[in-house]
Amino acid sequence: MFGYITIDREELKGKDFDRYHAYYCGICRDLKERYGERARMTLTYDMTFLAVLLSGLYESRSRQEEHFCILHPTARKTCIRSACTRYAADMNILLVYHNLMDDWLDEKKHMSYRGARLLRGAYLKAAAAYPRQVRAIRRYLKDLHRVEEANSRDIDLASGLTGRLMREIFTPREDEWSRELGQVGFYLGKFIFLMDAYEDLPKDRKNGTYNPFLKLAEEADYEEKASGILTMMAAAAARNFERLPILENVDILRNILYSGIWTKYRLLRGERSGQSADGQSKHEENR
Repeated sequence: MFGYITIDREELKGKDFDRYHAYYCGICRDLKERYGERARMTLTYDMTFLAVLLSGLYESRSRQEEHFCILHPTARKTCIRSACTRYAADMNILLVYHNLMDDWLDEKKHMSYRGARLLRGAYLKAAAAYPRQVRAIRRYLKDLHRVEEANSRDIDLASGLTGRLMREIFTPREDEWSRELGQVGFYLGKFIFLMDAYEDLPKDRKNGTYNPFLKLAEEADYEEKASGILTMMAAAAARNFERLPILENVDILRNILYSGIWTKYRLLRGERSGQSADGQSKHEENR
């Protein structure tokens, strides 16, 4: 479900890309030190966005380090680490573990079960520190199963479940900024769910799997309506983001919110319309 909240590499300046990647490496380092080598394989770009966002808002004290990486053993990689990267690492473990367990319980995927078993100790450690977030994840999975079993075509209801989950993940504490942070997470969560549904539509139609876009896809103007719904979610996330007093890393964050999250959509829309991803991107920009 995750993996859509990433940068638009072509539009990001070199120094900003290096800094973004340093946050990614920082979370990876936190995962290794807190949960072991295996945990590093679970890292998603969604949590990198969260770390950059929280770092920019709270201006938490960070440190820059140089480490060798198992994937790049010949050169040291720059890492930025702070309380925000640690929180992102913890949330990454919670989300990945529950996703693996959900795959096992739902579809009996043995690889998912084995992966969850390997992460069990890491999960228990993270879960003990964040009971609110754990409750939110469990509630989300339970409610999502009900929606899927009912085969609900209510797009707002289905996507809202992921939105409420991400609202909890995006608010590490209650303070004067928690409402706006929560709303950024809420609308990005809805965007993630709907983008996933948009991507999986051909497969779900073929397999008879639940997808909230199945009914809408029968309409002649489906592509335009789907684009409009996704745009509303992204715009709402961006509006709440702009209310936050963030100066640090703001160019990276805007790159993600205004362009990066559309990377997969542009690719898919281009493929489905028989155009190149670049051609579709230009078309979208001129609309």
